Amino acid sequence: MYRPLWRAGLEVIPDAVPDGVMPFVHGYGAEDVDGGFSHRYGTPRLVERLNSDWYDLAVSSGLLDHRREFLVQLPQGTRSHQGALRHMHGDSDTAPAVWTRVRLLERWDIMGRGAASAFLGVHAGHPGFAMMALDCSVYVHASTGKVGVDVLAVPHPDRSENVLRHLEQVAAYDSPYVNREFRERIAVWLAGRALRAVGPSGR
Repeated sequence: MYRPLWRAGLEVIPDAVPDGVMPFVHGYGAEDVDGGFSHRYGTPRLVERLNSDWYDLAVSSGLLDHRREFLVQLPQGTRSHQGALRHMHGDSDTAPAVWTRVRLLERWDIMGRGAASAFLGVHAGHPGFAMMALDCSVYVHASTGKVGVDVLAVPHPDRSENVLRHLEQVAAYDSPYVNREFRERIAVWLAGRALRAVGPSGR
């Protein structure tokens, strides 16, 4: 996994995800989104445009810290292109994705080589990824649709009522479509968030 990400300009920093990071972001509404862009597949120099706009969004939204580090969600236990594809099309028993800390190198190609690696998309110009700032201050998501690529930013997803409600639903219901380990991870994070909200005065 490290080699294709390195070729895309991402240096993996093992075992360095900050404590308390929310495990998953989903369920946000249009009111939660603040920033993003879209490009149709027929756009001239598509990969170049996607890379440029992604970097502008990463800088303006605060995705990158002062060392150009951030989090990217990668399939747990996956080490190869084929493994990533199996995860992408796998069933509910597939190990859930986890956050991995990375550093953006001077030379990078997120939307080209990164997307083609299957860790950050389907193939060049067709990205699919989830990224988050180390302090959870912004979540950036890229997806490919029928006609083009959409990238959006959700500031402070850990404060979004929509996101929190969705996580609570995932943690509460024993669904065959949700990996058990994944559900337990979400439940632990929600419990920790509740304790932090109470603070020392509530003990």
